[in-house]
Amino acid sequence: MVKDQHILALIRENPFISQQELSEKLGLSRSAVAGYISTLTKKGEIVGRAYIVKEEAKITCIGGANIDRKSQTLKPVQYGTSNPATVRQSSGGISRNVAENLGRLGCHVSLMTLIGDDRDGKWLLDETKRHGVDVSQCLAMNQEKTGTYTSILNDTGEMVLAVADMKVYDQFSIGFIEARWSHLASSNIIFADANLPEASLTYLINRCANEQLSLWVHTVSAPKALKLPSHLQGIDVLVATRDEVAALTEMETLTIEDCKKAAEQLIQRGVKEVMITLNEQGVLWVNANGEQAHFHPLPTNPIDRTGVEESFIGGVLFGISHDESFEHAVRLGMAASAVTWQTSETNADFSADQLYSLADNHYE
Repeated sequence: MVKDQHILALIRENPFISQQELSEKLGLSRSAVAGYISTLTKKGEIVGRAYIVKEEAKITCIGGANIDRKSQTLKPVQYGTSNPATVRQSSGGISRNVAENLGRLGCHVSLMTLIGDDRDGKWLLDETKRHGVDVSQCLAMNQEKTGTYTSILNDTGEMVLAVADMKVYDQFSIGFIEARWSHLASSNIIFADANLPEASLTYLINRCANEQLSLWVHTVSAPKALKLPSHLQGIDVLVATRDEVAALTEMETLTIEDCKKAAEQLIQRGVKEVMITLNEQGVLWVNANGEQAHFHPLPTNPIDRTGVEESFIGGVLFGISHDESFEHAVRLGMAASAVTWQTSETNADFSADQLYSLADNHYE
């Protein structure tokens, strides 16, 4: 509590003080300061962001936000019959999950999505806002249902099947994006997922290219990855699984070398950075400068991989927004994904200090 009060006192004296200055004045690591500020923000002790305007990037997440219903069998799956299982409901959606992870880390983040004008939609936005996400750019659609994603996991936590009712995203029009363009254009980073319709996604990519805005794109699934245009100039960072990369490139991605070749094809088509998530094999990173690295996962006791990829992305975005190198940011993402993988929660409650500690200890 003493450190909390010292930080608050210094912020009251200078609302524009940076986290680095706080670190130097208090003799704390920058990651520790970030952790204290995150805690104070969650408690409501800090309600403004002037003190970090110069240091913290504004991130806007545009795409899916839905209700997740997760069923996990108690024993190995038996097809063609009823399986005893536990059933849970939580907030979900790729962009919404990434936004919540960033909000939990105290980042300046907003969500831009469509929901139904129903009880599920109201609950979803309230839950998202509770974790520090600005939801002012979201829109509730009349006579539409909030999106739902239902997954069936086996007794070890691996997904067996998933079904999605995402019809509301058909209304994600170019006009909706244009009406909120000033908000997008003021963002340091825009994160989008392929739940957007093909025309809207292409419009977003092209306009970001023309206006030189930083755009990150997640492909969501192999079928949705095919919504991306052939020319990918305008995408700074593309995040995809090996199956999604295979669909995008029509190349094999069975081995790490296969994945490297596929990533190089995507870079030739205009992407600046490619991150391929490889489940238990970690993450492959390749960029347009010829740099590449294979990050092995932190040791974990896997419980449930739902939300693991979004935690990884949130950790990377957190690092980039705090001026870390891309390589160090990926390490923070790996730490975030490891924490989530070891919980049954879609969005694990981790802190900035925890991510720095895990990443630095594992990758030293």
